[in-house]
Amino acid sequence: MTFSEENYLKTIYHLTNLLDSEISTNAIAERMETKASSVTDMLKKLAEKNLVHYKKYQGVSLTEEGLHSAKMIVRKHRLWEVFLVEKLNFPWDEVHDIAEQLEHIKSEKLINKLDEFLNFPTEDPHGDPIPNAHGQIVKIEKQLLSDLAEKQMGICVGVKDTSSEFLKYLDKQEIALGSKIEVFSKESFDLSLKIKVDSKELTISNKIAANLFVKII
Repeated sequence: MTFSEENYLKTIYHLTNLLDSEISTNAIAERMETKASSVTDMLKKLAEKNLVHYKKYQGVSLTEEGLHSAKMIVRKHRLWEVFLVEKLNFPWDEVHDIAEQLEHIKSEKLINKLDEFLNFPTEDPHGDPIPNAHGQIVKIEKQLLSDLAEKQMGICVGVKDTSSEFLKYLDKQEIALGSKIEVFSKESFDLSLKIKVDSKELTISNKIAANLFVKII
């Protein structure tokens, strides 16, 4: 596959996990910031390779082969993110763009060696699951911080927004994966939350809370 074909498969995979339905060409075009006509042309190519099911005006879904290929691309991306953070000390807000380049490396042997070197991690630095060599994913129970009620407590296990701006904000507030977050109160007017992060008290907006995944404890 070309880099472009791999990027399309990965995009369809992510959209499928978000929408849980067949994906429209417009949804792909919006996410990839390209024209719907260009998406249609690519989907035809991917269908010819038996990587997607595509019918005009009916959306697209991954074939079994396409799903496995997409998971392997995601696997490479997230393993490289772990390597960059844990072994090269990159901050978590910088690794996505670098991993976008590294995910196209073809050597399966290299990726499996990397996985072993990292001691087979199941999550990347943002809390997203890493498929194993067979495409299997260990799922954890999680929900958005914004859905917690007053007096509930959880451990931060992931972020919905992986933009550099959001991750830098979390760093500034000393919120990271593994942080224990307790909801003190929720403002009825704007749904902002007063929380305690480990030993630090602060107030965050509903937008921030709606982009943090926690596991209730």
